[in-house]
Amino acid sequence: MSSVKLFGLPAQRGRWFLIPMGMLILLCLGTVYSWSIFRAPLAQELQLNTTASLLPYATTLVFYATFMPITGCYLLRWGSRVITLIGGILVALGYVGASVANSALTLTLSYGVIAGTGVGIVYGVPMAVVAAWCPDRKGLAVGSTIVGFGLSPLITAPLANSLIQALGVRTALQLLGVIFGLIIAVCALWMVFPPPAWQGRVAPAYATAVETSYPTRVLKSPSFYGLWSCYALGTFIGLSSIGISGAIAQEVIGLSPTAAAASVSLFAVFNGLSRPLMGWLADHFRPSYVAMVTFGCTLAASVMMTRAETGHQWLFWSAFSLLWFSLGAWLAMAPTFTLRLFNPADYAKNYGLVFTAYGVGALLGTLVSGQLRDALGSYTPLFYLMAALAVLGILIAATALKSDCPSSGS
Repeated sequence: MSSVKLFGLPAQRGRWFLIPMGMLILLCLGTVYSWSIFRAPLAQELQLNTTASLLPYATTLVFYATFMPITGCYLLRWGSRVITLIGGILVALGYVGASVANSALTLTLSYGVIAGTGVGIVYGVPMAVVAAWCPDRKGLAVGSTIVGFGLSPLITAPLANSLIQALGVRTALQLLGVIFGLIIAVCALWMVFPPPAWQGRVAPAYATAVETSYPTRVLKSPSFYGLWSCYALGTFIGLSSIGISGAIAQEVIGLSPTAAAASVSLFAVFNGLSRPLMGWLADHFRPSYVAMVTFGCTLAASVMMTRAETGHQWLFWSAFSLLWFSLGAWLAMAPTFTLRLFNPADYAKNYGLVFTAYGVGALLGTLVSGQLRDALGSYTPLFYLMAALAVLGILIAATALKSDCPSSGS
């Protein structure tokens, strides 16, 4: 298939330009991680408590996780371009709707349901397209592509904060919605799968690690439940941390709103850099090893935050950098482990099933963090819970993921 071209180049070279294109799409979608920047002014304006102000964020993540597997089942039937365009329109409508919301309910319906659905529809498309074009470097390619989702707050958090300060939170949401919708629509033009002959050009070394067919054998595999449980624990810890990053910075550490936004940008760097790194490690080492290292990072971070007080900036920055790093790691490791453990031909569908763990972790993590803060008046108990869950994750990884796939480089 030497005649196949991408971006005016032979496909073997041009395919790598799909990675920055996918990163740009995910950069727009990843603004959901900047909710802590929108939350404070909206909560003050609408007089919402902590739990109510976190509900739009939690709902976004739930609908995102719900529609991601649904989209995987229809991706080839409807076409990657059409699905990307539909999702981009919904993201734009959700942000614009949130800009005129006058209650917690309408805010949750617009930002949570509509925008969250759009994120879920689009999210898996760039990864599936890149994985199909790069069968010889799937872990690295997918991990690099989803850097955009993790690094999004690095750009969108200070951008949103600046727009809020200059124009107000409502106008900021409107502008971001329109901009994101346009960017996703343009990038959708390049989100196409390769011809069938290209897909078989380089066979993945791990394609026969565990023979499965969708969905019966996947659901009967112990590997699925081990991966699902670890992913749910990782997202519970990571997403509950992300949702309260800005609040911790201001309420516990005593940082200004501007410094809190800058902190979120710092954490986004670690969230983004972890993805290609952990995607590469997931390609070369056993899942149990990589997962245990990740849970070890969250355990260390949680213990550090139990000691954090006003003025402990470096302790806060170190701990939350590790927490954001670990969440980014799981968003690269989970799709790569799915490719290794199950039939790569069914990747979009299989990862859709695995990704339901993200929705469960998102819902429980964000709601539990808000309820603990409202009930106990402190975020400290949450970090004791996170530490316990990290230990549980290490135990599950050491047993359920111990020998499911062959090592490629260890």
